Amino acid sequence: MNSATADDRLLDNVVWHALHGPLARFAAPRRSPHFVAFEPAVNVFGAVETVDSETLARLQDDVGPEGFCALFRDSVGALPAGWEEHFRGMCLQMVADDLPPPSSSTPRFERLSSADVPEMLALTELTEPGPFFERTIELGRYVGLRRDGQLIAMAGERFRVPGFVEISAVCTHPDARGEGLGAAITLDVARSIRAGGDEAFLHVLDSNEAAISVYRKLGFELRRKTEVVFAQRHGSDWQPPQESGR
Repeated sequence: MNSATADDRLLDNVVWHALHGPLARFAAPRRSPHFVAFEPAVNVFGAVETVDSETLARLQDDVGPEGFCALFRDSVGALPAGWEEHFRGMCLQMVADDLPPPSSSTPRFERLSSADVPEMLALTELTEPGPFFERTIELGRYVGLRRDGQLIAMAGERFRVPGFVEISAVCTHPDARGEGLGAAITLDVARSIRAGGDEAFLHVLDSNEAAISVYRKLGFELRRKTEVVFAQRHGSDWQPPQESGR
């Protein structure tokens, strides 16, 4: 690893520390000091300093009526009544260790800009690598590969804390899968992060065994497991919709 002096404990609550540090300019206006979130056009994630029943009960006021948030912690716990969970799953947080050397066959990836956002949104909508919005590109360096004028692969930088930068939005068009583009573009971003003096890390759903295998081969090591929850606040009298009988 390149960041021997970096405090990797910041990765335990990476959204909180990112929005109180290098990415503070992307924080939405705050209702309280207990909750912080990205501006909605940038990212969907929010964070609390500690996760306990008191914090979760207070979260309804922090996000506001019909508010939506995504939490990224080792364990989020059950949300109070009135919350609708859209997704809950476990991710592996992996940090780069020994990266393989560049290959002469590696494609040349181009730096993407705001002019490329419509194509990036279309590709992420098709491949679903995780939340990607109109201003997500502002969080860091994004690169891509075009074939016959079409964007077929991309990846870039999302969360960052002192010493660490996250690789995110790794995706390949279905017509180009099986060519190793996901691995190649991940390495391109990881090497760029390391060249800048930081270390790369990423998150991957623990059910995505194929991606986990690729990341391990690229030199990423498991650091911890983390739970991700996407939820929307409705109200204390809200009830989950009943499934219709057959």
